[in-house]
Amino acid sequence: MTPERFAYLADVYGADLQRWPDTEQRAAQALLDSGNLHARDALQQARWLDHQLDSHQLALPDPALVRQIRQSAPRSFWSRYASWLSPAGLVGVGIAGIVTGMLVASMSVPLPMLSSEVLPSVFDQGDAEVVFTVNAEETEQ
Repeated sequence: MTPERFAYLADVYGADLQRWPDTEQRAAQALLDSGNLHARDALQQARWLDHQLDSHQLALPDPALVRQIRQSAPRSFWSRYASWLSPAGLVGVGIAGIVTGMLVASMSVPLPMLSSEVLPSVFDQGDAEVVFTVNAEETEQ
């Protein structure tokens, strides 16, 4: 590993070598153990930045400001009608389920066929005999 590569990885992953990619950790440790001043300097700068980032505290916002922002925000369509949309949605889904169930049930009832309307099934393998009736008027022509 070169000292430039070490400095780049220290900038990206910080001073803790455990956070570095596994493939880079051994080479980085070997470079540090060799006493490379450029690598030690890069690691020291990364430690300083890690400390600065870890010690930063966010200021809590003023509750009055938060309340004012919430009250001044425009109300959307969904927030205005959310109180009745949820029950209406549940009722609509229930009605759609009932209608679908009735449709499926009505489709599963076989329709009566006349004896003269024997049609071949799509599942027949040719072993069933199909019978067609012919009207007497058609045979005279």
